[in-house]
Amino acid sequence: MSVLTHILLDSGKAPRHSLIWLHGLGADGSDFVPMVDELKLPVPVRFIFPHAPMRPVTINGGFMMRAWYDIVATDIGAKQDSRGIIASQAEVEKLIAMEVARGVSPEHIFLAGFSQGGAIVLHTGLRHAQKLGGILALSTYLPLADTLANEASDVAHDTPIFMAHGRSDPVVPYALGKLSEERLLAHGCTLDWHEYAMPHSVCQQEITDIERWLTEQLNAKPA
Repeated sequence: MSVLTHILLDSGKAPRHSLIWLHGLGADGSDFVPMVDELKLPVPVRFIFPHAPMRPVTINGGFMMRAWYDIVATDIGAKQDSRGIIASQAEVEKLIAMEVARGVSPEHIFLAGFSQGGAIVLHTGLRHAQKLGGILALSTYLPLADTLANEASDVAHDTPIFMAHGRSDPVVPYALGKLSEERLLAHGCTLDWHEYAMPHSVCQQEITDIERWLTEQLNAKPA
């Protein structure tokens, strides 16, 4: 089984937990590597930072860049690249399978993503057949929301979600993020919502909150 090229870093010896972290549009896997040192977690964690495939992005004039799916209009929630989203879902599933093959329990596997990457981890995590450790969805939205009711796994309601958004985000509008939160709660998901006075970015308070949330989840899932 071939998986996406990725950066792999362990925060300590012999990790029994894994965190697969997806970057945003036009970035690459190195974008969130500093989080390995930023997050002071109670147990060793294997961090996996995959590189999205290169693809033309319509809204950027067809320019080739790393993207988890195409963006075809400024209203990102209106017309969505379902084929690209589903293809990236399959790639994340391969990474999960890679960790399971290493002996990591699905409940010890976390998915995280920023912007486009956050959309993919929400889409994938809620459809994964086994309960995962949790989903971190940062400055993002729920893609293909109308399909969730029919496609969500039976354990989706039990997978903890950390969702965070900037109130002045000009890329993924705050209103779209908030609407996604409401849709997830209406579906019965277990969700912690956080918002910050920031644009399309990550702030120090958010990192602190992520560390606290991840620590709670890791302590609840001992090796």
